[in-house]
Amino acid sequence: MPIAWNVTAATAADVPDILAMIRALAEYERLSQLCVADEALLSAALFGERPAAECLVAREGRENGAAAGFALFFHSFSTFRARRGIWLEDLFVYPRYRGQGIGRALLSEVGRIARNRGCARLEWAVLDWNAPAIAFYEGMGAKLMPEWKLARVAGDDLTRFGG
Repeated sequence: MPIAWNVTAATAADVPDILAMIRALAEYERLSQLCVADEALLSAALFGERPAAECLVAREGRENGAAAGFALFFHSFSTFRARRGIWLEDLFVYPRYRGQGIGRALLSEVGRIARNRGCARLEWAVLDWNAPAIAFYEGMGAKLMPEWKLARVAGDDLTRFGG
């Protein structure tokens, strides 16, 4: 019998599972050394006075099943379109659950949220070596934008930036 998956907006009770998946994603992306998130920081970011992001969680079954994946996103803004967009920061499904439609369900739900909110676009970044993710995204209709490069200033560089 196929497993039923439940994709819902995260609650504060989901923070430990989301953090475990963030750490698994960091390991998969070979970036564990950069992952300093903890439950308090994540809880404040998602459910504090001024939430910085939103999160969806996919679980096995209807309510308290095993966490299988998550999608974390926040609003961006397009000056050319003068409308909000959504930036998908992370989409992750545990390897044992891949190929069962969970990633598609999570990404489709983020797309539905973007449409319902009147967003101009849904965007995200993908590592150039992650061929399975690239194929998955293109298979869902996403267009890669090779003419754009992601720029970032973080850590000590941010402290010195513009100084």
